[in-house]
Amino acid sequence: MDTSQPNKSRRKFIKQIGLAGAAFTIVPRHVLGKGFRAPSDTFYLGGIGVGGKGYSDLVECAKSDAVKIISLCDVDDRRATRAIQDFKGAKYYKDYRQMLDQESGLDGVTIATPDHMHAIQSLNAMERGLHVYVQKPLTHDIAEARAMTEAAHRYKVVTQMGNQGASGDGVRKMQEWYQAGLIGDVTEVWCWTDRPVWPQGIPWPKNKKMDVPKELDWDLWLGTAPKKEYIDNLVPFNWRGWWDYGTGALGDMACHIIEPAFKTLKLGYPTAVEASVGSVYVGEFRRGYFPESCPPSSHIILDFPEREDKPALKLHWMDGGIQPERPEELGANEQMGDGGNGVIMKGTRGTMMCNTYGINPRLVPLALNDAINVKETIPRVPEGHYVQWVNAAMAGYGAQETSSDFDIAGPLTESILMGNLALRSFDIRKRQGNGYEYPGRYIKLLWDGPNMKITNFDEANQFVQRDYRTGW
Repeated sequence: MDTSQPNKSRRKFIKQIGLAGAAFTIVPRHVLGKGFRAPSDTFYLGGIGVGGKGYSDLVECAKSDAVKIISLCDVDDRRATRAIQDFKGAKYYKDYRQMLDQESGLDGVTIATPDHMHAIQSLNAMERGLHVYVQKPLTHDIAEARAMTEAAHRYKVVTQMGNQGASGDGVRKMQEWYQAGLIGDVTEVWCWTDRPVWPQGIPWPKNKKMDVPKELDWDLWLGTAPKKEYIDNLVPFNWRGWWDYGTGALGDMACHIIEPAFKTLKLGYPTAVEASVGSVYVGEFRRGYFPESCPPSSHIILDFPEREDKPALKLHWMDGGIQPERPEELGANEQMGDGGNGVIMKGTRGTMMCNTYGINPRLVPLALNDAINVKETIPRVPEGHYVQWVNAAMAGYGAQETSSDFDIAGPLTESILMGNLALRSFDIRKRQGNGYEYPGRYIKLLWDGPNMKITNFDEANQFVQRDYRTGW
């Protein structure tokens, strides 16, 4: 199959002529013989961002014997080397737009680029009818998450966000335990991580102009972000700590850590958010106003309203090494979460805890776990998060569920990014005589979820949706 030619896709071709009146036959696999696969049984996959996590995403998808990887895209040849070597025959591109224009035979794409590029790449793929698997967080901005959720329905494509714990047994057990009433009604949730493990809370480097590595297309890497000179150590990882590109520790880990509570408790849009941030020292200069960088640590509180017969609750997010108070019922030598990360849900009758990805769910005190006898009522996903998406995409839109489709991942991402909206509003300042006033620092932001708007501090709404660089 020559996927570089602008021929009609198999999907459009079949739709246009109609299978019933077609003058050809799609040959069943058993007729072709062992080791052969009919084209209609193949899922033609491309990767946008194929180094690091993007590479492993493709490897996991390829565990389905239906998958054939036919195109690869990365702005950095160094990062793409392993994928090019291992997925022989796949055509390589630097610009995802060229790949999507030329690879008319694609069925779907994985997207594992920096956060600021997720939405534009995903929307471009979806409007072409391609199914999409997008790494977490789903988007950089709240408005982007809403747009992608709506686009999945508009273009009738199968979607999945890359928070693989959503397909694990752990979150399903917690749902079943909660539905069985083991801990009563939850009124407070604590989620925490030891991230960041990259620089945050620092000023943008003021070094002299640096040479861009010859393998990297810096302009393509910047994409939707403002034009800036290249600096060392930003690519491929430390971009996470800068607002132009990343979403900080919250964006990196909350889709993994908050998701079990979000799904178990059936949370929707929060109604309010407040935050506090940690400080670092840069020489003798105490952390002040570094608007380009995420803070080194934070404590965010999201208010969620009543849901059906469930009470309102507060969800606490802590990062940068901050941890919640240990439950009184947890023994002094018993580990809270997995140590650096975890979730605690406190209910009216008991407490439930798990690790990152919803792994190792347990009741507190731990001795209670020996007596748990709750029937499994929620189907498990033995094929895993990636192959689940492949199977659902091959079945067609609406035929099979995925664990983190955009109807789930979109509102989850919006809620998570509410925390970043609060963090970015924290240091909004205005000149007042000889000093400064920080109007966003000491207030709770009230959120109108359906309309994506802060109702009591309009300056904060600038962070709901950013402006893209001209040409993007």
